[in-house]
Amino acid sequence: MKIVFFGKNAANFHPGFQELLEGPAEIALISDALDQPGEAALLAQADVVIGVRYDAGMPPLSARLFQLPAAGYDGVDFTRLPTTCAICNAFGHEVAIAEYVMASLLARHVPIADADARLRQGDWHYGSGGANGLRTELGSQSIGIIGHGHIGRTVAARALAFGMAVHVANRSPVNVPGYAGVYGLGELSDMLGRVDIVLNTLPLSPETKGLVGQAAFAAMRPHATFLNVGRGAVVDEAALFEALSSKRIGSAIIDTWYVYPSADRPNPMPGNFPFETLSNVTLTPHMSGWTDGTVRRRTQTCAENVNRLAAGKPLLNSVGQGLDPQ
Repeated sequence: MKIVFFGKNAANFHPGFQELLEGPAEIALISDALDQPGEAALLAQADVVIGVRYDAGMPPLSARLFQLPAAGYDGVDFTRLPTTCAICNAFGHEVAIAEYVMASLLARHVPIADADARLRQGDWHYGSGGANGLRTELGSQSIGIIGHGHIGRTVAARALAFGMAVHVANRSPVNVPGYAGVYGLGELSDMLGRVDIVLNTLPLSPETKGLVGQAAFAAMRPHATFLNVGRGAVVDEAALFEALSSKRIGSAIIDTWYVYPSADRPNPMPGNFPFETLSNVTLTPHMSGWTDGTVRRRTQTCAENVNRLAAGKPLLNSVGQGLDPQ
């Protein structure tokens, strides 16, 4: 079986991959630019392509499997793949993202870094017995989670463990004991007005693009904290910037963005608006799911699907087939 790891992102999942395969394979790593001798041919002739993008201008494929080592598949044009090509994604990032969410929220209630800096100067501001250093508690907060997939369910479990009131808005029905409220996406505004923290976990699709926009921010409480660990474009960028700059909402923690590094702009600012100038937003560089555990679990999923393909077994995490435009 011929397997190619297509691009810089995919190359992260190559170490240890061959050892997980049950049969022989020819494995190659090729660049995003496909500008090295023979790379275009390797991509075109591969039985399995492991990568996160495929679009116009790339060589026609004969692959039987396009395996994403990631959850999002908005970078793959299904219509340019053969009808016989299965398209599968990989999760395994939900534990890491849940830790990111809880850590970023806990940091607002347990100011360890500030307490350390103060005490090094002899300042006992947060010490027990003093009225000025009283902290708030994360467990007293309510959280509204948009989406109840791998990420949403995992964050909800952690939030419940902290004693938080958990609300969920989801496209399909949700029946989980212990939730304070469950809403359809058409009832999103109802949920947003009842919670202290709003977390978006949704992937990007035609249905979700811009879902969180001006009306959503208008429905949130003035002190609300908004987090985005789903795709950036699920949230209307102009509406987000306006809500933060006008203090329509209290704050935001944003990990998924609108502008990403490219060959000609390796270190861009992450938005088309100057989010970096706002004091009420925490910016992180799409790091929430990027851990050694995520890479290990996704590598295992990709290898398992190659093994299943070779054995003629059903594939994991299928998101569709190619749709030949002819």
